[in-house]
Amino acid sequence: MAITRTDWSERYTEGRGFRRLGDDEKDLIVEHAPAPEGGRALDVGCGTGETSAYLASLGYTVDGADFADGALEQARTDHPDAEVRWLCLDIERDDPAPLGNDLYDLVVFRLSVAFLNDRTRVLHALGRRLREGGTMLVITPLAAHTPAKKRHIALDEDEIAALTCGWTSVQRLAAGDLAALVLRGPCTDTVAMERSVPATGNAVAGALAVVTDEHGRVLLGWSKRGMWEAPGGKIDGAEPLDGAGVRELAEETGLHATGATVVSILTDAAQGVPRVTAVIRVAGFTGTLTTAEPEKFTRWEWHDPHGLGCLGPVFTPAANALDAVWPGVIPGLPPVNAYPTAAEMTPVPGEPAEAVRLRHRMADAVIAGGWAPSAVVQKALRTVPRHRFAPETDLKTAYDDDLAVVTRRDENGRATSSVSAAWLQADMAEQLQLKAGATVLEVGSGGYNAELLAHVLGERGRVVTVDVDRYVVQRTQRLCAEAGSGRVTAVLGDGGLGAPDHVPAGGFDGILITHNASDIAPAWREHLAEGARLVVPLEMGGYTRSLTLVRRGDVLHCEHWTYCGFVRDRGAAARTAPAVRLADGDVTVRWEDGMPGDTAGLDGALRQPRHERSTGLVVRGVFNFETLQVYAATTLTGFCRLTAPEGSTLVEQQDAAAILTNGSLAYLTYRTVKDAPEPADRITEFFIHAYGPAAEEVAERFAECVRVWEREVRESGYPPMTVHPAATPDDQLPPGDVLDKPSARLVLQWPGRTPADALSLSTARGQHA
Repeated sequence: MAITRTDWSERYTEGRGFRRLGDDEKDLIVEHAPAPEGGRALDVGCGTGETSAYLASLGYTVDGADFADGALEQARTDHPDAEVRWLCLDIERDDPAPLGNDLYDLVVFRLSVAFLNDRTRVLHALGRRLREGGTMLVITPLAAHTPAKKRHIALDEDEIAALTCGWTSVQRLAAGDLAALVLRGPCTDTVAMERSVPATGNAVAGALAVVTDEHGRVLLGWSKRGMWEAPGGKIDGAEPLDGAGVRELAEETGLHATGATVVSILTDAAQGVPRVTAVIRVAGFTGTLTTAEPEKFTRWEWHDPHGLGCLGPVFTPAANALDAVWPGVIPGLPPVNAYPTAAEMTPVPGEPAEAVRLRHRMADAVIAGGWAPSAVVQKALRTVPRHRFAPETDLKTAYDDDLAVVTRRDENGRATSSVSAAWLQADMAEQLQLKAGATVLEVGSGGYNAELLAHVLGERGRVVTVDVDRYVVQRTQRLCAEAGSGRVTAVLGDGGLGAPDHVPAGGFDGILITHNASDIAPAWREHLAEGARLVVPLEMGGYTRSLTLVRRGDVLHCEHWTYCGFVRDRGAAARTAPAVRLADGDVTVRWEDGMPGDTAGLDGALRQPRHERSTGLVVRGVFNFETLQVYAATTLTGFCRLTAPEGSTLVEQQDAAAILTNGSLAYLTYRTVKDAPEPADRITEFFIHAYGPAAEEVAERFAECVRVWEREVRESGYPPMTVHPAATPDDQLPPGDVLDKPSARLVLQWPGRTPADALSLSTARGQHA
């Protein structure tokens, strides 16, 4: 029977003795983990606090953690003057919130690690709390030196191999008859490993069970072959695939599945022998975990999905099975052919208390920022398990309200799919103004955002999400099956064409685009119901704003703008902006809208003295460029973007709004008039730098643009805007500045702009008949 917290407390209260900290252990700590200045240490399973007090005497700021109240009471009594924060914490089961967010230089397990069931998971989780170069020190009795009746307090060689697996540096030392393990670098890559394939037969067919507990952690066993493996084995005769996985689970672990589904069939080869592996997702189980086949497995442990990429050696089919359930959770696996099945399955529950706490903290931050004013969006933020749609990501990162979590990159390392920042997802959901039971199209899949919308829509609602990337669609389908509502349909296709096979009668009640768009695709308007909203991150001159557009006939009326940024479109409408490199690549100009300008002569001009013109704009504190960027991009002829590599001496901005006309280039920059420790006290003046024969002219034109913006626009914010089909003639457009896209004409009604101003810009960009 397991020893409980109460049992341990009673032992300490009764004064039962425990092995004292030896001089050889003290010497080992001093030699291999000396306290750095300001160093922090965590003593796990601190007992009566002797090790914690010693670490404090070395100069560490110490947290002493134990799950037994009796131990901590005795520690406070025995060490009243020790600078130790005593924490009542079950390091294996409790939410680690009491540890805080500060990193440690040293984590110590002295005579305590053998009592942990999921030792590997706990050590790796605490390893991620170490500063770079920090040390995990494990001091443990060895089974070879321990009486059989006390075997449970010690580790054998196989257990030590499992415990130290996945660390970059492992050093084993002796401290008397104890083993001391000095571990550093808690995240080596998971490596797919093979074992001998039976010589009989022309192929090997097996089934592997992927089973998770009430905390969402997956079961893996450390095998006698020296690798982590999932429960499973060969198929017995004509037994069904799911039956094979369920049988093997019971035989190896003592757990009995209460539901099982074949989610994928994998084919590959090992040592020239074809191999077929059925991936069986177990939805629930009964029984008590045990090492039922000790001749095959040393032990079974539960692992966090986000830690699966740092385990060291994993049996190749097991690694592929884990990746089939949570695509992307283990990077760099050898190729395998996967055939996902169409069988429906109910979501599998399970998450740690830490995830619940962090989700509410994220929701609180989003709500406090004003991004989620409605009760229905607030509830969705608190309900949908965001971490389960980014299973490769640690919980803290997954629930950061201000971070986007990249889930896929291209061959050049550029992000192609992500879970966007929570505040932005909440804002876009709010902008759609959805009603219960509505049907929504999402262009750009991932899973979490679609499920967030599904929870906003309620039980009768439906979300269709479309993506051009087959992997992203399959990942979305799999993750929504794991943790979704059953109301999300993921479709493979070019989102620029909408989802033509899924448009409801009357059109979608809302459309949400989750990638940067360089154009407004006609299908988005055509598939949108009258009076419904399209929320799209649109690029204007290379600056992205999320626009909320309401359909009224063939015209979309903008009613809201949000500063944002997303991954780029990869569909047929994706556009590569024309760019010209100047001065041997030290400066690049690109035209996100419109035609490229004439750069002849600028190579030499950039190396000549520049013309400088003050805009007259002087600001105190942090300056907001939001509307100035879009104003310049939509009112200045020859607008372009200037970029320069870090360290360039030719220009003073690495990324700047610019104009190129009459063979001359001008860009917007700034200089500090008054520096100050507090950003709010700094004073900045904005300048135009210009080059070329018409430098003075283009500088003045840009400077005047800034002055008009300061005088007419800055306080009023973004302008009214309408979006018209590309074929709309000029005389059928309302007055305003026109920004032409391939499929749409944007009309912006900036204050302070006259009809003559707008006409000249339209003419310069190519007037419509």
